[in-house]
Amino acid sequence: MTSNAVRWPNSLWAAVTPSGPDCPELTGAQQADVVIIGGGFTGLSTALHLREANVDVAIVEAAEPGWGASGRNNGQVIPTLSRPDPDDIIKRHGAAGERFVAMLRDSAAMLFDVVRRYNIEAEQEQAGWVQPVHSPGRIKIAERRVQQWSRFGAPVELLSRDQTRDMLGSDAWFGGFWNRTGGHVNPLALARGLARTVLGLGARIYARSPALAFERRGERWVVKTEKGEISGRALVVATNAYSGEFAKSLVPEIATEVMPVLSWQMATQPLSDNVRKTIIPGRQAMSDTHGELYFARYDARNRLVTGGAVLGPGDKTERLKARVTERLQRLWPQIGDVSFDYVWNGYVGMTADFLPRMHRLGPNAYGWTGCNGRAVALTIPLGRELARAVQGVPESELALPFTEPMQYMAHGLLRKLAPWMLVLYRQRDAQELVKGDRFELLRWAEHLLASRRSR
Repeated sequence: MTSNAVRWPNSLWAAVTPSGPDCPELTGAQQADVVIIGGGFTGLSTALHLREANVDVAIVEAAEPGWGASGRNNGQVIPTLSRPDPDDIIKRHGAAGERFVAMLRDSAAMLFDVVRRYNIEAEQEQAGWVQPVHSPGRIKIAERRVQQWSRFGAPVELLSRDQTRDMLGSDAWFGGFWNRTGGHVNPLALARGLARTVLGLGARIYARSPALAFERRGERWVVKTEKGEISGRALVVATNAYSGEFAKSLVPEIATEVMPVLSWQMATQPLSDNVRKTIIPGRQAMSDTHGELYFARYDARNRLVTGGAVLGPGDKTERLKARVTERLQRLWPQIGDVSFDYVWNGYVGMTADFLPRMHRLGPNAYGWTGCNGRAVALTIPLGRELARAVQGVPESELALPFTEPMQYMAHGLLRKLAPWMLVLYRQRDAQELVKGDRFELLRWAEHLLASRRSR
């Protein structure tokens, strides 16, 4: 990709979302109080909160706002992490972890509040987020999460198998839990709406200007691009899974501690009203407990937006369509024939322990990575905290559990091997289902014996 041309993925979001604001390239020598590298959700949220505090801020974006993971994801607004629960986070990070948990608890609500406050048109629906469990044994996951998040005041509720069936329109799951503050958005519309908002508040966004390097000169940070440079008192690096995609030497300590894993998204043709009312009738966002996640939500045109994973050679798009078609028809037989209008992909930034990583990069310089599939909700309050950090708020008051970078050894090799973890996830999922079948058979036998005794 050249610095003058941005090629957008053939995604549903790119097809239906109005164009973003017209942003110039960075040329010559510029200055700002705070410089942000990355025009995704984190960078845009940081800029928004800095402008609310009347701080001069400029974003340097490699492509266009929302071009990376922020504009390619499924758009589910989920106020949890993917694996670690509150107790795990606090055990790892202590008091900072407690503040982070409180931030995470409120993350979805904060996103929808920002959208409403600035009248951003992002096809937002705060209908809640549901995590059903795919085997009887994994109901313990739902019970643990409800118990832990309830302690922190989150509006979570344990769901029985019947409640899950009614909520999702399927007998495929064995219960689960849901959080009422969650929901879903058009993520590219959110990114472009945030970009227009921060520009309207007086921020600057330089697009099509990949940051090649940054350095400390005296009391200021200087970010270099192909055609110019910009200096600032403070610096925020908000590149996440794309940290090494445009310039491998930009921030190697962050780029090599996160594993960019390709995530495939897809959108069906609009479902008929009769069918739509029987599949997730309440329009909640849903992602379950499979290692190979099953997830789905509606867009504003009643397309079911879902996705999956595919390995090996051949036409990945067609193979994925076949695999996910079989899955949808198994989960919801009433869906009938399935046709996909859009299939696209992008990177998810994964860490070994599924925890995000927050870093001090030097005086008044901060960075982070490791969304682990939870960036939509997380990044909005995270931007607020980074804005507070560069304004001098004490670390003891920030919801930022700082750590030293933990780089993967042989990162390049592991990046090639990482997608094959899917084989292990599928094997574990299958084993859980076998255990589930045995559990159901045992429960049926106990019921039969009990009924005979009562005669």
